[in-house]
Amino acid sequence: MVTRPTITVLKNASRRLSHLTASFNPPTNPLDLSKSYVSSTRSISTSPPKMANIHTQIPQLKLNDGISIPMLGYGTGTAWYRSSEGSIDRKTVEGVKTAIKLGYTHLDNAEVYNTEPEMGVAIKESKVDRSKLFITTKVITNIVDIPKAIDASLKKLQLDYVDLYLIHSPFFAKTDEDFQKAWGAMEDVKASGKAKSIGVSNYLEPHLKATLATAKVPPSINQIEFHPYLQHGNLIDYHKSQNIAVAAYGPLTAATKAKPGPCDAVLASLAKKYNVSEGEISLRWCIDQGIVPITTSGKEDRLSDYLRAMTFMMTPKEVKNLSEAGLEKHFRGFWRAKFDANDRS
Repeated sequence: MVTRPTITVLKNASRRLSHLTASFNPPTNPLDLSKSYVSSTRSISTSPPKMANIHTQIPQLKLNDGISIPMLGYGTGTAWYRSSEGSIDRKTVEGVKTAIKLGYTHLDNAEVYNTEPEMGVAIKESKVDRSKLFITTKVITNIVDIPKAIDASLKKLQLDYVDLYLIHSPFFAKTDEDFQKAWGAMEDVKASGKAKSIGVSNYLEPHLKATLATAKVPPSINQIEFHPYLQHGNLIDYHKSQNIAVAAYGPLTAATKAKPGPCDAVLASLAKKYNVSEGEISLRWCIDQGIVPITTSGKEDRLSDYLRAMTFMMTPKEVKNLSEAGLEKHFRGFWRAKFDANDRS
């Protein structure tokens, strides 16, 4: 039986959180990330100068298949993306190890990031029990052979299984049958035990409808670019109607790359009220809507500060105010080549 995604909080989490419910040929950089976007994400500092040293645990969201996912993830796409694999990049390894040390157990990767080997090394060197980690990876480069792709990813990650396996984008498909064939292969991966949960990324409503038409197991989650300046119209409501959870990449965009904008004053006011950074407000805005943000940084103090998003809750009115301010501007940071400039879907 498929169950609605619900949020649960770990025993030691803040009491204020306890009532929460909730054939493809890729380009050189399939994420369509400009160098300026990457450098902007690395360099902008919106956090107070001292490391937060937060020890509050991260709440969990129960997916429609019963699997629980931590509601803050550490990604290796933007900050650590490599155009090709090579020798192990120790900076990436140490970055992942730092995130694990600080308490990030949800680690997000993809075959196209070319950082799966580094994550595998970091997991091994961290010596954290595998059961304590939630590992996501995605298939896109080898979408035509998903069984081979998951085996290759597991080998690089030095793992027997991943917790979540995603189809990275819908742009490989030319027909509904293409979506359905690929999803059938994903269902086989889940049945094999090589992935505990399966989902998609960057799918819009038509892509989800095509997939669901023949799915035996529905996608548990859809990871999309999501922030105040890209709210996707009715897409979030459609996810709720289908019991599909949402994860957000690029959640800090309104506080970083997309400045200046109509959200600036709202973000500044909320950051002052809660004594946190605008980035942490951006993360909390997602979490308070039941959405799982994925973020990253190469700086330990910034990663520590982001955990402050676990220590407070925005009011429904504050969430609404930031959302409404965001609707006054449109900004897409990823996959720009696939959309018209004013397409907000």
